[in-house]
Amino acid sequence: MEDRDLMEKELLIIKGVCDLYLHGTIESTTAEVHMAFKDALNESLDIQNKIYNLMAEKGWYNTQVAEQTKIDALKQKFSTNS
Repeated sequence: MEDRDLMEKELLIIKGVCDLYLHGTIESTTAEVHMAFKDALNESLDIQNKIYNLMAEKGWYNTQVAEQTKIDALKQKFSTNS
């Protein structure tokens, strides 16, 4: 398995972990449990960001810059549907 494949799998896994911790934070019934999930979520988000940045540095995770006209069109579309 190539490094890129491993990093993609790591990124998917950490995104799933973040999702679980987010829901745990939202559904917590006590302040202590809420804080534990929130802290775990923040740590996981930091890990996700590090993985993403490493992949971007290596050219393995490319993003496209959205054109302002497309952004404006979507804003208008969704603001008129409200």
